[in-house]
Amino acid sequence: MKRSVKTLPLRIALVQMNAVVGDVEGNIERIVARLGEVRGRGADIAVFPELCLTGYPPEDLLFRRSFLKAADRGIRRLARETAGIAAIVGFPEDGAEGVFNAAAVLADRRIVSTYRKIHLPNYGVFDERRYFVPGKETPVYSVRGVPFGVLVCEDIWVPNGPGMAMSRRGARLLLALNSSPYHAGKVREREKMLAARAKAYKAWIVYVNLVGGQDELVFDGQSLVVSPEGRTVARGHAFREEVLTVDLPIPERKVPGAVFVPSRPAAAPRPRMPAPPKAPHLPIEDEVFDALVCGTRDYVEKNRFPGVVIGLSGGVDSSLVAAVAAKALGPERVTGVLMPSIYTSNASAEDATALARALGIETLTVPIWAAVEVYMWALKEAFSGRAADVTEENIQARVRGNILMALSNKFGSLVLTTGNKSEMAVGYATLYGDMAGGFAVIKDVPKTLVYRICRRINETAGHEVIPVRVLTKAPTAELKPNQTDQDTLPPYEILDPILAQYVENDRSVAEIVRKGFDEEIVRKVARMVDRSEYKRRQAPPGIKITPRAFGRDRRMPITNRFGG
Repeated sequence: MKRSVKTLPLRIALVQMNAVVGDVEGNIERIVARLGEVRGRGADIAVFPELCLTGYPPEDLLFRRSFLKAADRGIRRLARETAGIAAIVGFPEDGAEGVFNAAAVLADRRIVSTYRKIHLPNYGVFDERRYFVPGKETPVYSVRGVPFGVLVCEDIWVPNGPGMAMSRRGARLLLALNSSPYHAGKVREREKMLAARAKAYKAWIVYVNLVGGQDELVFDGQSLVVSPEGRTVARGHAFREEVLTVDLPIPERKVPGAVFVPSRPAAAPRPRMPAPPKAPHLPIEDEVFDALVCGTRDYVEKNRFPGVVIGLSGGVDSSLVAAVAAKALGPERVTGVLMPSIYTSNASAEDATALARALGIETLTVPIWAAVEVYMWALKEAFSGRAADVTEENIQARVRGNILMALSNKFGSLVLTTGNKSEMAVGYATLYGDMAGGFAVIKDVPKTLVYRICRRINETAGHEVIPVRVLTKAPTAELKPNQTDQDTLPPYEILDPILAQYVENDRSVAEIVRKGFDEEIVRKVARMVDRSEYKRRQAPPGIKITPRAFGRDRRMPITNRFGG
């Protein structure tokens, strides 16, 4: 009588990695290191993110033949590293019909097959039709007798997409490679979508997401495994690299025409693995703070800046940026610069100093008034006969911008600007003044959310990191006596909901008024947003936090006479 051999569950490794755009050799080393790790865990398949070989998004690098050749050499080199394991790796494939956003199926030291992304997103931050041609095929593969399909990002988001065709052909597992950019609350949207797809396709879905910062974009990881019943069985952590290993009890099934993928022998011994993590959803304040930390760290590190400088005003925005920078880089790489004028209150100076002390960052004090007076003297004749106005206020901001950029030039540090989304939306910022710098950490964070995050920082720390007075005093630029933001702007509790409707939801003035907002205020806000587009075009890049950020997401003409 023949003794039956117990079939082990299919073991899959979800590799949540931080790739660097253009660093093909470095990304190969990262992938090879992870392959060694998951091979030791006894994984049958290792799944990597979308375009992880080149980093995402490579943008116009894709027009360079040398770049595509480097990717081709890289994927062939990776194939030689797949003895005893299968790997699915995202890369740009230079095909006869054009360039494809592809996933290579690697095993047995060779490229077994290539899946080509079918649905190319061309909205928001995505411009994939500029670079890629769509694939057409929906192949089904088989590893250890388990039929599976491969999808790339948008393919899984589209209802009744290629995953449906694969499942109808017998696939009971869908491996989805993703570089899905973060915005606040997106992981819940993903889980809801994946639950619907898993139930519709009657298949397990393994969703592997990129992690890390790339210019304005941040990728949050939070990779997922969802059962055919729509239940989340594994969830990766946010904003950090990790490998999730899951055992899936999928029965063998013969599918005619399935492409055979070699892997480890089914009966080969392998270590026992603990249950995969199901990382908790973070409160929105923690989630956004971690996104800011991740984006700032990677922008500084990947561009090889030794550290950062920040103008500390004693206000809530610079306090948050300093807290982010200290967490991202370590306090020893952050310098806060106090630049007092005759309008700077004692309270502001005290609060800036207390913040720096709590964070452990170095400070410099560079008074600005002598330089401002020189500007006033030089412009005295040109301004003769004209009353002082916002021009003189802006000179102060521009002197501060010059000081910060001078420090950057001298020491090589990156200047972090401190303007928030509410201010950038309505132009409450000085071009070549407080907008001067290299990276705008909170440019997509509304002012009301800035306050919430700061309060959460203190709550989490269990002590006063950001001085309480910073969170309770009226916000002010301190460019003239007794100035507050509300001299020019509606209260932020009113402004931010209007901006959300006008900027993020594309609602007209009339539609916003019908929601209960004062018509005069709405019209004023809309005019300020529209006429400030030229300023935003000249602002430094910053981290995307909301579903519709200025720049990549929202692209409006500068010269524009449409109102409403």
